[in-house]
Amino acid sequence: METLTEKEQDKIQYGLLLLKTQERLSTKFVKFVQDGVFELRTEYNGNIYRVFFIFDDGNIVVLFNGFQKKSQKTPGSEIDKALKIKEEYYADKQSSNSRL
Repeated sequence: METLTEKEQDKIQYGLLLLKTQERLSTKFVKFVQDGVFELRTEYNGNIYRVFFIFDDGNIVVLFNGFQKKSQKTPGSEIDKALKIKEEYYADKQSSNSRL
């Protein structure tokens, strides 16, 4: 987020607020990607931004990588990165729970 302008950050923060406070959002804002990974969709000043996330235990939103989208199709490399982060998240969570 540090590389974005203040207005771009504000727009993404607004999307995150909607995600946090609204029970359902249209596909204009949220889209299922694959394997439990979703993308938060934000558009500002002709630029498209995406932040991948998952739901954990049905209510906790865990944010992953984000990127500025430059084409219609979400790049496979960005999806792969999000899936890897998801795997690492659940591995770390399982490891933490087994230590308790």
